[in-house]
Amino acid sequence: MNARSVSATRRQVVTGIAVTLGSFIASARLSAQQTATAASDNHPHATSLHQEIDLPVAPERVFDVLLDAKQFALVTGMSAAIDPNVGGAFKTFGGLIEGRNVEIIPAQRIVQAWRETSWVAGFYSLVHFELKAQGATTRLALDHTGFHEGDFVHLNPGWPLRYWEPLKKYLAKHE
Repeated sequence: MNARSVSATRRQVVTGIAVTLGSFIASARLSAQQTATAASDNHPHATSLHQEIDLPVAPERVFDVLLDAKQFALVTGMSAAIDPNVGGAFKTFGGLIEGRNVEIIPAQRIVQAWRETSWVAGFYSLVHFELKAQGATTRLALDHTGFHEGDFVHLNPGWPLRYWEPLKKYLAKHE
């Protein structure tokens, strides 16, 4: 073997290793995505969910509705009491949901310790609303984590039914 063929062989080996590792990593990522999707689709053991919605208003408007008791009650058709400050308590949906505001960044983020009042006393999940301007609209991303296994079945469809659809209707009428 001459030096040139050894050098070419090393390059081929390094390239082969890189391609193999790249394929392995891509395969692992795809498998993880498929597992996450399967967990969401099958949902008996899921303890978190992620949803995104586009709303035809500025982030400030969405933020205000989510933290204003009067507007929130109009959106849901049920009573609400909301202290819009960090550490402030809230009760929404006629007292069926309660919690505290953990983090508030105006027009950008709301993080809440959130619970159904039917859950064991003291057990809270975490709800994270992220608001991002997209021109004249807002992309609202929700991450709801830390709830009990089995609750995904009603929480995942509950957000669109109880929050997103009524919020869209309310904003369409009040803009």
